[in-house]
Amino acid sequence: MLQEPGGPYLRSGQVAEQAGVNPQTLRYYERRGLIAEPARSPGGHRAYPPETVTLLTVIKAAQRLGFTLEEVAELIDTGRRAHPTPDLRARAQDKIAEVDAKIADLTTIRSALTAVVSAGCDSLTHCTCPGCPLPFADLAEGRPSKENRS
Repeated sequence: MLQEPGGPYLRSGQVAEQAGVNPQTLRYYERRGLIAEPARSPGGHRAYPPETVTLLTVIKAAQRLGFTLEEVAELIDTGRRAHPTPDLRARAQDKIAEVDAKIADLTTIRSALTAVVSAGCDSLTHCTCPGCPLPFADLAEGRPSKENRS
């Protein structure tokens, strides 16, 4: 840690290591305005305040929750205005709806794959198992699917 007249500062590598990010990620976040451009030490090194590590940790946690960097930037900007806002709560509720939709899609996919395994399917396009659950097997051969035959 560097000791500057305004207090202790960390170099880029120290911040990146403590926050668990790549040094290039640190610079990218600076360019995106997620973190402030740091001061420079007398030797020309980037000198970050220690709270930068906390901010990076918050950014990474928000990304793991499904927020995009654009959404994170907007939420950080809202937070910097220092007045309460329902924005985070509303965005979190939207993310919950997105997660629920993904879970429903994944459940459908899992069910279809389980049916394929249970039926003993042997080919995506030329399956010979009786009662093949793959609805597009017939379509691959140019025939209408079983449920669309009249």
